[in-house]
Amino acid sequence: MPEGDSVWKLARRLDRQLVGRTVVRSDFRTPALATRDVSGREVVGHDTHGKHLLTRFSALGDSPPATLHSHLRMDGSWSTLAPGKRLPGSVQPHVRLVLALDDGRTVHGIRLHDLALVPTDREADLVGHLGPDPLRDDWDPEEAVRRLLREPATPLVTALLDQRSLAGLGNLWANELAFLTGVSPWTPVGEVDVARLVERAATMLRHSATVEGAYQVTTGSPVRGDDHWVTGRQRQGCRRCRGPVSVSAEVPGDPANRRTWWCPACQPGPGPEMRVGGSRVRRGAGGGQPRRPTRSSTGRR
Repeated sequence: MPEGDSVWKLARRLDRQLVGRTVVRSDFRTPALATRDVSGREVVGHDTHGKHLLTRFSALGDSPPATLHSHLRMDGSWSTLAPGKRLPGSVQPHVRLVLALDDGRTVHGIRLHDLALVPTDREADLVGHLGPDPLRDDWDPEEAVRRLLREPATPLVTALLDQRSLAGLGNLWANELAFLTGVSPWTPVGEVDVARLVERAATMLRHSATVEGAYQVTTGSPVRGDDHWVTGRQRQGCRRCRGPVSVSAEVPGDPANRRTWWCPACQPGPGPEMRVGGSRVRRGAGGGQPRRPTRSSTGRR
């Protein structure tokens, strides 16, 4: 799933492509919005809150400014085509939104999720439940710390994936932040320095979003295969100690328990038996015996 930095970069791209253009035709291909129309409105900008994208349109006559909410989830994307260009036929059935612009270009929202159109002053109805976001101007680190510590027994990775506490972190960042904190991903969040954790998370997410060549690089090296400490390194081993990296399979249908990578040598602490649903664990380079999964605590999104 795209993380907060991914959606923030998408918003900046769409700003460059669309801001100032007027929609001359709109086609929402989802039942909830099938009769809605934003033609005649100007695209005034894009904002993000965590992994949620907000596309803002100008007022039109007596109708107030409007905001289109969308979520990419695992497979969504936006495409802006030059005049006369068409999407491949295989993609057409997955189009959920078409905006024809006054310069002849056409915008397609492909496999977009959670589409909603609301007056701009009611955006909070859609994203008000989310926690502070390091990529927003209203970022509040103290509030993020407070929310993360509301349930101090929650496993660290589960707490980081809960968008109600700190919006924008996904599985990659949760795994890498656990490694950089030096503890097992299932260490209770109340046992780590949460203020330092939040500061590091904000710094890394901003760096990834705004620095050329740094997108989702956690090690400082942009070289493919060397850009993460443990995530995806079950074959190469831990980038720090070169020992085996273990992998715990995700719990199907549970966004709080995603696939998890960690280095048992560099990250002491509880294993995946501390999460609900059990897990299958593979050891990477260097072998070793997998842990036996059990069922215990509940992860929440």
